[in-house]
Amino acid sequence: MKPVVVVLFLSLALLVGSLWFVFSGFYPIGADTRHSQVVYWLLETLRERSVARASQDIAVPPLDDPNLLLQGGPDYNEMCSGCHLKPGKSKSDMSIGLYPTPPNLVNPAATDGHEDHAHDNAAKTFWIIKHGIKASGMPAWGPTHDDQRIWSMVAFIKRLPDLNAVQYQILTTRDASEAAGHH
Repeated sequence: MKPVVVVLFLSLALLVGSLWFVFSGFYPIGADTRHSQVVYWLLETLRERSVARASQDIAVPPLDDPNLLLQGGPDYNEMCSGCHLKPGKSKSDMSIGLYPTPPNLVNPAATDGHEDHAHDNAAKTFWIIKHGIKASGMPAWGPTHDDQRIWSMVAFIKRLPDLNAVQYQILTTRDASEAAGHH
């Protein structure tokens, strides 16, 4: 009986302590204050494992069609480049101000502290674009973009590290007829 009482007491103490911590406001929540290493590791691991599980059954279509680049480029430029950058930019006001720092999709190796970030995994990239990431600044584009449009962005992101500034400009220019119907 004694071990059961000890376990119940410790569980209650942990619950009360956790509630005190949450309601105390003690934890700094500002985006300009870094998480402790333990909290950062927990959040990163949770995100990576959640995305891996959620995307594991996604069938990736062929992404080497040049039309996908032409369709995905303008969307990337308008919706993504402010945070995830473009050739010739190593930072932006958005990428500096967000925490955690968004992955640099132009030069994934230059991204501070991030692991894979699904750059080389099309299914993960698709899932992240479609569903977003809570409390990270990454919006869910699925409610406003169909799967074909999202796959076009995935195809573009896959090729992005190989593009120079001129190629990027060509592939991200939206022609006037597309711009008129674009929201």
